[in-house]
Amino acid sequence: MPRRNRPQRPRPQDDEPRPSTFGWARVESGPDGDWNVRPVGGAEKTYRCPGCDHEIRPGTPHVVAWPADDYGGVEDRRHWHTGCWNSRGRRRPTSRRW
Repeated sequence: MPRRNRPQRPRPQDDEPRPSTFGWARVESGPDGDWNVRPVGGAEKTYRCPGCDHEIRPGTPHVVAWPADDYGGVEDRRHWHTGCWNSRGRRRPTSRRW
């Protein structure tokens, strides 16, 4: 039986989700560089948001961000409240060192 040719999948643009080491992510550009950003529906553990230095409680929807040009590991990811991530250009960083 002859093989059927499958249509080529279009390549994702920069503003579309793309596969990454940590799951589907989109690339966002800002004054602080390019970042891979992935929404998280809720985690099973508590994280500390680098934007406001408050806890992100288990089950709270938030985003995970890491530098787009970084091929590092899990230690490069940061969990942010969605609002803190969206307003990071208008805020001063927290005094806590990541």
